[in-house]
Amino acid sequence: MNQNTSTLEREAAPENRENADVGTVLPPGTQAPLFTLASTPDRSYSLADFRGKPVVLAFYPADWSPVCGDQMALYNEMRDEFANYGAQVLGISVDGAWCHKAFAETRRIQFPLLSDFEPKGAISRRYGAYDRQGGVSQRALFVIDGNGVIRWSYLSPMDVNPGADGIFAALDTITNAEGRTRSRGRSTSAEDLNQDIGREATP
Repeated sequence: MNQNTSTLEREAAPENRENADVGTVLPPGTQAPLFTLASTPDRSYSLADFRGKPVVLAFYPADWSPVCGDQMALYNEMRDEFANYGAQVLGISVDGAWCHKAFAETRRIQFPLLSDFEPKGAISRRYGAYDRQGGVSQRALFVIDGNGVIRWSYLSPMDVNPGADGIFAALDTITNAEGRTRSRGRSTSAEDLNQDIGREATP
C-alpha cells in the first residue's frame, strides 16, 4: 500500500460530511464511507481490506491522553473476545503516523491505529465524528458489518471511556441475525436489524 496514504473515496459515501456538526454521527443503516489511512510511516489500511468481516471503528481525540490511552488499552486487552466474532478493531485519531507508532509501541497496542492527519480530520468528518472547535476526532464508536453497513454507532462524551459493552451487544446482534438468516434461508432486512441493535446495543 502507498506510504502515508489518506484517500477520500467520495463515490462510496452517502454524502459529503466535511462540515458535519458535532453530535451527528452516522446512524445505523448507513453505508460506511470508505477510506485508506496510514497506521505507521510505511503501512496503510483500507476499510475495504476487511470486507466480509465486522469492523469496529473507534474514533478518539488523541494519543497519550489518559482517557484515550485507557480506552485503547481496554480494546487491546479484549483482542481475543473481538477475534471470537471475527471482528477487526481500528482506532482513528488526527495524530500523525509517527505519533501512532510511538504510542502503539509504548502501550503495546496490537491493532491498527490510523492517522486521520492530512487532510486533518477528513475521515472523522465523513463519519460525523469531528470536533471542529477542538480540531480533534470525537470519541465515537461504529460497528460495521461484513457488507460495509453501519449497524451501531455511539457518540461518547469526550472525557468518558465508553468501554466495550455496546460494541459486544452490537456484534452479538449481528451474529444472531446472521444465524437467523442462514436458518431461515432468507435475508434479514436492514430495518429489522437496526431495530434489534437499538434494543440490545444501548451502552
